[in-house]
Amino acid sequence: MGIYTRTGDEGQTSVIGGRVAKDDDRVEAYGTIDELNSFVGQAISFAEGEKFADIRAQLEEVQQELFDCGSDLAFIKINESKYKVKDELAERLEGWIDACQEENPKVERFIIPGGSTLSSALHVCRTVCRRAERRAVTLGKHTEINPAVRRYLNRLSDYFFVVARTANVRQGVPDVEYVRSKKVFRK
Repeated sequence: MGIYTRTGDEGQTSVIGGRVAKDDDRVEAYGTIDELNSFVGQAISFAEGEKFADIRAQLEEVQQELFDCGSDLAFIKINESKYKVKDELAERLEGWIDACQEENPKVERFIIPGGSTLSSALHVCRTVCRRAERRAVTLGKHTEINPAVRRYLNRLSDYFFVVARTANVRQGVPDVEYVRSKKVFRK
């Protein structure tokens, strides 16, 4: 099987149910999810050792789910019976977030991406995830999409923030705080 088909040479690509322009909002949405998936793979490569085994396993699961998100957004015609992403995935992320939060110190100031290599990579995942979410919102403004994808991406960016902090904690590296910030997060 050849890797090139030449079918996209005129600026069109195939989606589930037809063909669209390569810069279509749908392609932008699932393309950004694909980009995110690549960054998640990079983060996994930095999650070395036994102390990150749980995070590695979670990120590997996230990669599978991101493929599901992209697949769900690739449908031109709504076919809810074929959707792979369900609200349970966002709920499961909440459990992971809560578990990581127990390890993390309280946040008092805004956090700047940085610290350890793994934490920095996870912050890149967070920002690309936010862009993927924005692309899904844009797509949803003019066509029906699986709303569970949007909820999943929203929760996933929260997960990346929290697990980036956990990566720093486990490596004994402090978070990088925004020094001009007052204490904005109080209980």
